[in-house]
Amino acid sequence: MKNLTDLEIIASVKRGNQTDYAIIIDRYKNKAFSLVKRILKNEMDAEEVLQDAFLRAFNGLNSFKQESKFSTWFYRIVYNTAISRVNSKKRKIENETASIDDFFNLESHLDIRTTENINFSSFITNMLEKIPSNYSALLNLFYINGMSCEEISEIMNISVSNVKVMLHRSRNALRDYILKNDLLKELI
Repeated sequence: MKNLTDLEIIASVKRGNQTDYAIIIDRYKNKAFSLVKRILKNEMDAEEVLQDAFLRAFNGLNSFKQESKFSTWFYRIVYNTAISRVNSKKRKIENETASIDDFFNLESHLDIRTTENINFSSFITNMLEKIPSNYSALLNLFYINGMSCEEISEIMNISVSNVKVMLHRSRNALRDYILKNDLLKELI
C-alpha cells in the first residue's frame, strides 16, 4: 500500500478504510514535525500540534478539492495549526508580561550563499533554532522541504510576492545572527 499515491490513499480513506490514513501519517510525520518544531521551538508542543494537524486533515479530507497537491494542502493545515498555537501562546505571554515584541532586531550585511564550504541545508537546519519562528518556518519549507514560492504561498495563505519578501527577510535574519555571533569564522 505504501507505493500508492496520496490521492489513491485518500480515496481509500474516504471509502471507509480509515486505517489507510496511517500511511499518510507515516509519509508526512517527519517533515511536518520538523516544520512545527521550527515554528514552536518546543518538541512537546510540536508533537501535540502535529497530532492536532493530522486530526484536522483527517476530518477535512472531504474538503480537499485536489486543486493543489495533497502535501501542499496538508502543510497549510500544519502551518496554520502551529501559527494558531504561537498566537495563543503569544497572547498568554502578553497578558502575563509587558511585551515580547522586540525579540530580534534584523539587519543584513553578508550574502551567506557565497560561503562555498558550507553544506547549506545542514547549516540552515542548525541555525533555524536561532531565528524567529516565522522566518524559521519559511526557510524550512523552502530549503529543507524544497517547496516552491507558489506552494509556500498556498500554505501560508499569502501572495507569492510576499513569500519572496519574507524569504529575503528570513535570509537576512539568518545572516544577521551569524554576524552577531561571529559564526562565519567557525564555518569557513
